[in-house]
Amino acid sequence: KRFKEPKEERRPWRIWFYDTSKQAIGALFIHFANVFLSDLTEEDPCSLYLINFILDATLGMLLIWLGVKVASWIVQHKKYTYLVFGEYG
Repeated sequence: KRFKEPKEERRPWRIWFYDTSKQAIGALFIHFANVFLSDLTEEDPCSLYLINFILDATLGMLLIWLGVKVASWIVQHKKYTYLVFGEYG
């Protein structure tokens, strides 16, 4: 994916690694959480895993988007320049 970015806008390797590692850690966490939660029921664990995954991919993404918007607004309002999303200095 990094090589699909325009050359003049391409992130340095370190920044790219930070961004992708956050996504990988989040995906691993939600995967193991779904596996753990699907074992807690008498129902079919595969269908419960699918329900958890769909809820995370829809409602979870909406909540994350809303949280980023609120946090970005607070950072901009309070002028916390070190907390701007995507800016690593």
